[in-house]
Amino acid sequence: MMPGINPRQMQSMMKKLGIKQQDIEAQEVIIKTQSKSIIIKNPQVALIDMMGSKSFQITGEITESSISEEDIATVAEKADVDKKQAKAALEKANGDLAEAIISLKG
Repeated sequence: MMPGINPRQMQSMMKKLGIKQQDIEAQEVIIKTQSKSIIIKNPQVALIDMMGSKSFQITGEITESSISEEDIATVAEKADVDKKQAKAALEKANGDLAEAIISLKG
């Protein structure tokens, strides 16, 4: 929100401009790129609909996790799975090799 503006006034102004905002309860937000995952813990997520154009506003604790081919190969070998499964397990475990191997074996 903008400093010095009453939240009710802000909502009223947004409504007049055709902007709708909806808060979304989320536990975690993960943005996956080609080379890494951006993990946002304890997020505050708002869906903003501006005359049919929807966007998300996300704030929270940001961490980055990049998964190397070497890590994928290690997990695949130790858990006796293919590389696709190993990569998925590593992403779910936020790059923690031991956790990924245990999840695949157990």
